[in-house]
Amino acid sequence: MKAVRFDRYGGIEVLQVADVPMPEPSHGEALVKVKAASINPGEAKIREGLLHDMWPATFPSGEGSDLAGMVTKVGPGVESFTVGDEVIGFTDRRASHAEYVVVEAQNLTIKPAKVPWEVAGSLAIAGSTAYASVRAVSLKRGDIVAVSGAAGGVGSIAVQLATRAGAEVIGIASPANHQWLAAHGVKPESYGADLADRLREARIDAFIDTHGGGYVKLAVELGVPRGRIQTIIDFGAVREYGVKAEGSNAARNASVLAELAALIASGDLEVPIAATFPLNQVRAAFSLLGQGHIRGKIVLLP
Repeated sequence: MKAVRFDRYGGIEVLQVADVPMPEPSHGEALVKVKAASINPGEAKIREGLLHDMWPATFPSGEGSDLAGMVTKVGPGVESFTVGDEVIGFTDRRASHAEYVVVEAQNLTIKPAKVPWEVAGSLAIAGSTAYASVRAVSLKRGDIVAVSGAAGGVGSIAVQLATRAGAEVIGIASPANHQWLAAHGVKPESYGADLADRLREARIDAFIDTHGGGYVKLAVELGVPRGRIQTIIDFGAVREYGVKAEGSNAARNASVLAELAALIASGDLEVPIAATFPLNQVRAAFSLLGQGHIRGKIVLLP
């Protein structure tokens, strides 16, 4: 089968699509034929060696966590899934950017028929991170929450979940994304030197930072309680200010995936798809991701 591999840290030039042995599911696992697997900023940082202290790569390394596909084989002890089931899931083995992947059955949930493959394959990391972020700031009806990077992979989901929680949501994003945000019940705000004044006037109660670059410091300066400031990226600010940094691990499980998938199937949640690429164009996919200002997710279709 084909799978993405890299054998040293570096830019997109180290990515290769290689022929590798077909994996076999063992106890509690299922073999899934991958129909869609999104790419994530964290995967690029791991491949570049920027997260070596936290998540070192073992070479040759695969990559990819999100996935959606069809069960083709189950290992001993798997009773909740059968061959032919369409599933959404994730792997912690950096392996979903491939034609097939072995997944722990506990990390899978059935894909609703109304959820498109490319959306299903984008849900695990961004969806669970957004879910954890909204939960971290304890939103209640009538709260005003600002979200930076509001149209990105995590931000675009977080603003919708925050709105569903009853909050008034201010989405900080480039003007090209304002119409999309407004259509989802979010008040768009542009980046800019006077952003602090605009947010101060709004009297925000909570802040979710998916962008980095000083937004935690800004939220602290605006008087937002530190227990209601959440960042997924600015870990230096977490150490400095003691704010929250709930990541996907805090909510990445089959139950949350099923909940998010049900919202998508009912039309109550949208995961915007910026672009799709075949597996052999993985370099192009990460090149696009690196350009920034992407609305939603970029997806590989093996």
